Amino acid sequence: MVSRRQDLILGLLLVVVAAAAVIAVREHKISSYEVIFYVVLFASVIPHEIAHGVVALMFGDDTAKRAGRLTANPLVHIDPLGTVIVPAVMLATAGFAFGWAKPVPVDVSRLRNPRNHAVLVSLAGPALNISVAVIAGIAYGALVPFSVKILEPPFQPLPDQVLFLIGFVNVIVAVFNLIPIPPLDGSAVIERILPNSWWPKYLQFRMAFLPVVIILVLLKPGFLADIYDPALRLWSHLLS
Repeated sequence: MVSRRQDLILGLLLVVVAAAAVIAVREHKISSYEVIFYVVLFASVIPHEIAHGVVALMFGDDTAKRAGRLTANPLVHIDPLGTVIVPAVMLATAGFAFGWAKPVPVDVSRLRNPRNHAVLVSLAGPALNISVAVIAGIAYGALVPFSVKILEPPFQPLPDQVLFLIGFVNVIVAVFNLIPIPPLDGSAVIERILPNSWWPKYLQFRMAFLPVVIILVLLKPGFLADIYDPALRLWSHLLS
């Protein structure tokens, strides 16, 4: 009963967000292209989280499976704060959004080789995003006519916009998550070199670093562009 109530609340929340997006587009506060961008972004973080759980399961930890998180149902991956509230507030105040899905639960102590397998579990999400970005980039380059490619993406036909954004957004999701700041996935490489005696205590406080990431994004959004640009330029070679 509790689960059904939560699903109902989250479903209503999504309806409210969708309605707000429609109103914002009609009032020209955001463009339809930006709406598509955020829809694709939300759709891209779900398989990212599922990948963590699938790789954890491969290495012996079925925590995500038992929690019902190895599913494409978007409702189970929504974090009310990170998926709805923070992005909505940032769009209204800063003109861009930052957010996250509900992290897939992983019990590293259940992994067959916790120190090594934890790194692979962390990197599984970005690896999936990179794979999707490459496939989408190649497909866009092969399927979209040159007469369409010379147009800016917001002025292209809807299917071409979506295909472009699938690749573009997955590059951004992968690169952002590879930043080596806890609790982002890229910090796993740094975690691996911590002394064994430090590791258990570190895992307890890993999520406490999330406000640092949020503050950094809010105060220094330009640093993200410096990180994204080289990766996006590399990806753009697949589009031609």
